[in-house]
Amino acid sequence: MEHNVTFAFVLTLLAGLSTGIGSLIALLARRTNRKFLSFSLGFSAGVMIYISFVDLFPQAAEILGGDYGVRWGRIATAAAFFGGILFIALIDKLVPSVENPHEIRSVESMRMEAPADGAPARHLMRTGVMMALVIGIHNFPEGIATFMAALQSPEIGLAIAVAIAIHNIPEGIAVSVPVYYATGSRRKAFLFSFLSGLAEPVGALVGYLILAPFLTPVLLGYIFAIIAGIMVYISFDELLPAAHRYGEHHVAIWGLIVGMAVMAAGIAIFE
Repeated sequence: MEHNVTFAFVLTLLAGLSTGIGSLIALLARRTNRKFLSFSLGFSAGVMIYISFVDLFPQAAEILGGDYGVRWGRIATAAAFFGGILFIALIDKLVPSVENPHEIRSVESMRMEAPADGAPARHLMRTGVMMALVIGIHNFPEGIATFMAALQSPEIGLAIAVAIAIHNIPEGIAVSVPVYYATGSRRKAFLFSFLSGLAEPVGALVGYLILAPFLTPVLLGYIFAIIAGIMVYISFDELLPAAHRYGEHHVAIWGLIVGMAVMAAGIAIFE
């Protein structure tokens, strides 16, 4: 159990800190690679959707069905699934849409907002700070979901962590670019982006401290269903729309299909 806790926490930490990868891409690249990001976001959505409906939801129904009976187990699973959707949707609702990190802004668009004389565009600083705060709020429940899944199943946890990490790359771009053009400092831009990802391991730690003492098979069933709901919402409300906003619809769909295929192969091989 102790080994699983360490592994789950490390996975969650790495997934959260992948915002730093997005920051490096933004600070070093001259142009946004739209096809790469569209495919990556689609891939991440494919992984999350497949895991949710093929692995987590059926596991939750089986666990809760064993305790409540088949019929009420299915009802409890569905209630927890939609409860997870409502939970993450409520968080999204509380975020001002103008500062939503999933409203993708490219490197080029931010450069257009920077003053022509090269002076820092200080009006962008608020955008960058708000982006970091909002991403931290989004990452907190994602950290709980990644950690709890990895705690029970390292293989599923690894897949979710990879999907979350890919999902965090454009969020790192969303934070670092406005901060860079506000301050002129690559170090500050990277730092803000890096820190925004720390909410994920913090979520994992808080989730573990609160839930671990009460972790029973029934609670685990509810957690799996809630995680499935959270990931389905993230996929349909955030990842796929963001991939389409990059203007590469078919690339995003192929990323979705490949993500599902990779997960299907992984489950067939390792389970």
